[in-house]
Amino acid sequence: MKQTFGYKAKARQFFVVLLPIFITQLSLMATGFFNTVMAGHISQQDLAGVAVGVNLFMPFFGSFLGIISGLTPTISQLYGAEKQEKIGYIIKQGFYWAFSLGVGFVSFGWLAVPYILPLLNLEPRVESITSQYLMFLSLGIIPIFISAVLRNFIDAHGYTRLTMCVTMCTVPTNIVLNYIFMYGLWGMPAFGGVGAGIGSAIALTLNLVLNVLVVSTLSPFKEYHVFRHLPRLDFREWKKQLGVGIPIGATMFCEQSIFGAVGLFMTAYGTVIVAAHQAAMNFTTIVYMIPLSVSITLTILVGYEVGARRLEDAQQYIRLSRYLTFFTVGTLALLLTQFREAIAILYTSSAEVQPILAGFLIYAVFMQFADSINAPLQGALRGFKDVHVTFLLAVLSFWIIGLPVGWILARFTYMGPYGYWIGLIAGVIIGAVCLEMRLRRVQGKYLCKGLNR
Repeated sequence: MKQTFGYKAKARQFFVVLLPIFITQLSLMATGFFNTVMAGHISQQDLAGVAVGVNLFMPFFGSFLGIISGLTPTISQLYGAEKQEKIGYIIKQGFYWAFSLGVGFVSFGWLAVPYILPLLNLEPRVESITSQYLMFLSLGIIPIFISAVLRNFIDAHGYTRLTMCVTMCTVPTNIVLNYIFMYGLWGMPAFGGVGAGIGSAIALTLNLVLNVLVVSTLSPFKEYHVFRHLPRLDFREWKKQLGVGIPIGATMFCEQSIFGAVGLFMTAYGTVIVAAHQAAMNFTTIVYMIPLSVSITLTILVGYEVGARRLEDAQQYIRLSRYLTFFTVGTLALLLTQFREAIAILYTSSAEVQPILAGFLIYAVFMQFADSINAPLQGALRGFKDVHVTFLLAVLSFWIIGLPVGWILARFTYMGPYGYWIGLIAGVIIGAVCLEMRLRRVQGKYLCKGLNR
């Protein structure tokens, strides 16, 4: 990254950082997309089993990766301030606490899942698929957590094309492996939905190997020597980094767990509704990669400009993000409305699931408009390392407003399962309004401090 002058130069740098991030995020979501499609064409039970496993897994997995992503604004600000000598030490300490997070995550999963699944009253076959899927998937957790430290290290320098290349190698391998294990090719037994967990665990380990190769062999990363002379544990540094990362992870947990919770509430309506809801949520998540990629880009660029004490430049990047997300998400929403039946057919061959899925996709349009406002605001605030209030606003918008409204509409109106989607949309919109107010206040504080130079 470098200092830019004027909107044209900023737009160029914005897209140089953004496009690889978008391709990376889309590629990662492609794994879930193909897993869902492949499971849906095996049986409703396989689709529902993978769906429940994903709903249990993703809120915790995403939040732990969110904790590690706290490295991005820290490194971006240090890079912008030309304090590279501190970055290597932070990364080395990051290996330690990321490994600790991975061990804790896997241990908690192995202990908790056997007690949680019986509470969901799933069909015996669906419960078995969910349990085995999660068990195999957990084998890739520690590698991907350590890999996340390296990925944030690379991205924070603006070299997002490198992480894109790593992902473009990993994701196709993941999809092929999942297909092999799910359908039983080349002499392998057909594991069904469980095979997605086996293939994903292998691919997550491959991701670590590739990131290690990048950081060890390419400039400017190899000059940091992050694998040499590992220091002693520095709990003061842990506390400092986790002080940024934990609120980010907690915010992501609030966001992702609300979708997981709704998915679990859907089990009360039967396997057909669960399958349709999961397929709609999967497609929505793919479209969400646009505002999410903008959010990550803003964290990197705003952090870089804040570290260099250039507030006006940071504000210009934020303005650019607004135009981009509204235009792209609006266009995709129109396409989604027109082709929802075709999308439903793509996801499942079940005549029962298809019309319900098409109905859920209508609500997905409004969800995307709300996310196109919410996500970039979060990314901008993270660039300022303003993360604690963002967490509190996530609790308010999702758990205090979104879920209760959805539950009331689902239980006490004719909307049924669709009521949960309306509650989620309301929560995202209210959260976006609060985040906008917070961003203006943070920018005002930096102006008072005389950040621009």
